[in-house]
Amino acid sequence: MDVRGTVAPGFEPVRDAFVRNFEQRGERGAAVAVYRDGRKVVDLWAGTRDVDGTEPWAVDTVQIVRSAGKGIAAAVPLLLHQRGQVDLDAPVSTYWPEFKANGKERVLVRDLLAHRAGVPALDRTLTPAEAADGVSGPAAVAAQRPEWEPGTDHGYHAQTYSWLIGELVRRATGRTIGRWIAEEIARPLGLDFWFGLPADEAHRIGRIGPVEPPAPTEASGALRVRPKRSVVEAYRDPDSLTRRAFGAIDPFPDENDAAYRTAELPASNGIATARGLAHCYAAMIGPVDGHRRLFAPATLTLARTEESAGPDRVLVVNTRFGLGYMLHGPAAPLLGPGSFGHPGRGGSLGFADPESGIALGYVTNGLQKGVTADPRAQALVRAVRSAL
Repeated sequence: MDVRGTVAPGFEPVRDAFVRNFEQRGERGAAVAVYRDGRKVVDLWAGTRDVDGTEPWAVDTVQIVRSAGKGIAAAVPLLLHQRGQVDLDAPVSTYWPEFKANGKERVLVRDLLAHRAGVPALDRTLTPAEAADGVSGPAAVAAQRPEWEPGTDHGYHAQTYSWLIGELVRRATGRTIGRWIAEEIARPLGLDFWFGLPADEAHRIGRIGPVEPPAPTEASGALRVRPKRSVVEAYRDPDSLTRRAFGAIDPFPDENDAAYRTAELPASNGIATARGLAHCYAAMIGPVDGHRRLFAPATLTLARTEESAGPDRVLVVNTRFGLGYMLHGPAAPLLGPGSFGHPGRGGSLGFADPESGIALGYVTNGLQKGVTADPRAQALVRAVRSAL
């Protein structure tokens, strides 16, 4: 395997795990980056740019990272709160009056971030064009009746998170979330991250697609894990809240289509390099390359203080969320108890661990089954842990 990039002394286990992902875990093309205390200590890439191609992954290849982008999107309302522009304990309707319809007048901004708003699914699904037009999605969630009394329970807002967070930011700032991130985070920090891929960057993006992982072997160190029957049934049942939440856009968009890549869907179509993800998380917890940290200590505490925990009405497993971030636990193992971040369905991952100073970004074009604990990403996390 022709692995490109650099690894600082002591972090060689990460390179070894990255290679094994190709040899034993079905990787096609991928990149991983790790920062420690604001210094880049791992920056690796290998395989093909396209999941179904032969052109090599390049130093500047970017990929759709699906829900791993949720963690970058969540930084926006937290930073607006840090600047005094958004009150996390205010009703969402303070900024977005139409949202209070059908029993949602008491939904707080923090409920959106903690997946407690009660609107993970829509009574009428949106077409891909409607999902991307910037109008239909916000109108649909504003009109939607909650599945449960908002604030009393939680369930992963897999797709509706796009319109909930995106419209909140637009109403509070007058800018779309993609523009806000570009102007306030990505450009100042020099990050490769977008909601809405610019035309002049389109040549860098690779094709993603599903891949079947190889059968676990003793050499791979992987375990054959069977999902619980309740989880399997939830994904199979077309009327379940699980299927409805993930199927809020129907038919499922072509993620390799140029129109989809230029849309701003913070739940699902963030586009990044591994170092872009890692760099952003590193900046949340400390200074990087002469730039001040993004999150003040109080904001960092908000990001990783548990807001939701226990049985997730959508994912049908126990999950833990801070404000906008998944927290370390069995459903989403990260580096340690204080870690916060977000996986992307199929593989990608971004997170930070303030106690160790670690920030990690992993992107892949080969999407395997699973929502929160991809075995390739977990192998890299274990390797980082062993290097500390």
